[in-house]
Amino acid sequence: MAYTINRMISGAAIDDVDDRTRKALADQGFGVLTEIDVKATMKKKLDVEMPAYRILGACNPKMAHQAIGIEPRVGAMLPCNVILREIEGGVEVSAIDPVASMQVIENAELTAVAGLVRDLLAKAIDEI
Repeated sequence: MAYTINRMISGAAIDDVDDRTRKALADQGFGVLTEIDVKATMKKKLDVEMPAYRILGACNPKMAHQAIGIEPRVGAMLPCNVILREIEGGVEVSAIDPVASMQVIENAELTAVAGLVRDLLAKAIDEI
C-alpha cells in the first residue's frame, strides 16, 4: 500500500509551491502547525548540502478533534505531514495517507475518519 499522496509540480520554485500548498490546505480546512526546513537543519547539524526539503505539519482541527475523541492516544500520530522537496524538473509534494498510517490502530471508526482526512488531503494536493 502506498503511504503518501503525491504530485509533481514541473518547473516550479519551492517557495511558490509552498505558498500554493498552504493555500490549498487552508481551502480544505487545514492549518500548518509546524514547519521544518530539513535542508537548513542538515546544513547546521551535519554540515551537508541537500536540495530544498520542507516538512509541513498540517492539521484539520475538526477531524483531529473527532479522531482524538475516538482514540485519545492518536495524537502521537498527528499532525498530517506534507513534504515539499526539490527534485529534477520541479518540486514534488507528498502528503501522508492517513488511512495507511492508521492501519496500526485497529479501530474501524478511526479508519473511517482517516478516509475523510485522506479525501481532503487528496483534494488539497490536486489544487496545488
